[in-house]
Amino acid sequence: MAPRLRTVALVAGAALLTRRALRRRIGTSPLWPLPALEEPVSGRGRGATATRRALVTERTSPAEGVVRLRLEGTDLPPWEPGAHLDLVLPSGLVRQYSLCGDPAESGTYTVAARLIEDGRGGSREVHEQLHEGTEIEIRGPRNRFALVRSAAYLFVAGGIGITPVLPMLRAAEAAGADWRLVYCGRSRASMPFLDEIEKLGADGGRVTVVAEDESGLPDLAFLAGTPEETAVYCCGPNGLMDAVTRLLPEGRRPHLERFAPGAQEGGGPFEVELRRTGRTVRVAEGQSVLAAVRAEVRDVSYSCEQGFCGTCQQRVLAGEIDHRDELLTDGEREDSMLICVSRCHGGRLVLDL
Repeated sequence: MAPRLRTVALVAGAALLTRRALRRRIGTSPLWPLPALEEPVSGRGRGATATRRALVTERTSPAEGVVRLRLEGTDLPPWEPGAHLDLVLPSGLVRQYSLCGDPAESGTYTVAARLIEDGRGGSREVHEQLHEGTEIEIRGPRNRFALVRSAAYLFVAGGIGITPVLPMLRAAEAAGADWRLVYCGRSRASMPFLDEIEKLGADGGRVTVVAEDESGLPDLAFLAGTPEETAVYCCGPNGLMDAVTRLLPEGRRPHLERFAPGAQEGGGPFEVELRRTGRTVRVAEGQSVLAAVRAEVRDVSYSCEQGFCGTCQQRVLAGEIDHRDELLTDGEREDSMLICVSRCHGGRLVLDL
């Protein structure tokens, strides 16, 4: 056999033996067969929405402490009532704001933001840095608060929670549906879009305005008698949404839109095994899974850190999940979690990471 052919034969034989040995090693591994999919979930779902540029072309103040921004851009996707945008702020913070304009206006989005004095900084950045002529990155829109088809609606909104509800009121009115709104706020001066809303409901007294400085907290006892065919929507402070959920007839669930991060309280420490990397991290009480994981895996995908955008979604291979997000569907909750807010029932989770 010629030297060249002999060399080729030896190399091919060595490669064949290596492949066989590797298959035997994989086959006897305690991690085989791997339960993970070929690609991780993180960043491939709702959080993977393309980023676009938009220009702030108008800035107004529809109420005390509230700014409304008109954003214009090219090839902006259409949207329906209940949808929201991710705003990528100049600092890199990502915050979610409901669209409150007219879906029929192509090339334009409108959002409104209330200044939260003791917040995490996003609303202050919107108020102080986003002015006419400012260009900003946006993602979306996405809609987890869609308006279902119904002959009758009951809307309950608190403060800035009116923003996703406003386009719903217009749509319900245009469709000729029977609708009613209870709109709550600290004072009339702090309640955005109040004039437009009262005009919409001028016929038939369909709008009830509850200003706390005039009449105290709203009396929601009437919810117990809500007809079964009425679709109930609520957006506002957590206390208001919890009250609406509690007071509805047994078995009824309202459509809710939350823009407050899931609480980390109420869960003790636990361990998270990162199956792909072979590491195990300890999640302390009050610490997010994301924070603990990032100490070991620096490039893990995340964005809003509030359980809204879905970028940090990870597949769970073992363990019982304590879901604290408002995004995942029931099907997604069976085997995945948002690691920025959700935790563990028990002492251990195994992630496909």
